[in-house]
Amino acid sequence: MNVTIENFEAEVVAASMSTPVLVDFWAPWCGPCKSLGPVLEKLEADYGGRFKLAKINSDEQQELAGAFGIRSIPTCVLMMGGKPVDGFMGALPEGQVRQFLDKHVPSEDALQAHAAAEDAQEHLAAGDAQSARTALEQALATDPGNDDARFDLVQLLISEGELAEAAALLAPALGRIPASQRFEALQQWLLALEFVTTDPRGQWTLDKFDDLIGQNKRDFETRLAKSRVLMAAGEWTAAMDELLEIIMRDKKWADETPRKTVVAILELLSPPPAKPDPALAGKTAGGIELTSQSTSAQDPQAALVSGYRRKLSMALN
Repeated sequence: MNVTIENFEAEVVAASMSTPVLVDFWAPWCGPCKSLGPVLEKLEADYGGRFKLAKINSDEQQELAGAFGIRSIPTCVLMMGGKPVDGFMGALPEGQVRQFLDKHVPSEDALQAHAAAEDAQEHLAAGDAQSARTALEQALATDPGNDDARFDLVQLLISEGELAEAAALLAPALGRIPASQRFEALQQWLLALEFVTTDPRGQWTLDKFDDLIGQNKRDFETRLAKSRVLMAAGEWTAAMDELLEIIMRDKKWADETPRKTVVAILELLSPPPAKPDPALAGKTAGGIELTSQSTSAQDPQAALVSGYRRKLSMALN
């Protein structure tokens, strides 16, 4: 694909939101460019769509070459998510270019797993939990290192009451050092659901908890138990309110379990990051950095999470 200033946004910036784009700056008089070009074209075919090659004639497109700070050719810049992430200069041999690409370009297994995970989200949106589970299991079998698929599958299993299976699937992620915060968040949710099925207090009414807390504001065990019952019922804000009462009275109680649990709930409630909008991507005046920003108002869920983050910060200070 030959790229000019007119189609740069569509063919490079917007395209890189979904597929890595390798931008090759070259010129007709450049000998090394003539040897590198066929190598890049061969690799584009070999990789079967896992990256896209965009060629820019630096003589004819001096504005683009200047924006990227090109000082010598050939120079290749890899674009992902609308931004440059890596690059190299000179006519590298095929093996070295492959090594460069393999650092960034997703494997075939990863692409298949990603496609299966996206299918799962469509099934969930349609209310078909079983098909979503099948798709996520397929994604994880194809790419066991796909943490997005693992997270979504554990979350689905928990929501379906398959607690033992969820715990087994969660264990490998929790065994890493450090463990990912989002997997620790799932563990806290799982602990709450296990609590209401194994601890007699899990069957108490909220009034019974409140009676005991009314007699002793520092009955932290009862407050924590109540928060887990609320979590299991999906009463997230009420659970955090109870936990914040503990934190305000004793920040370090029970190895900071209340703080860790609030952090976990906030992680579970946080909306997923907004996908970059290709229509909003653009070149900065300073050079090659490309940005994508949304000016849309904060949604209510994000506002709720932000508000409770502030409450937690105040309770800890």
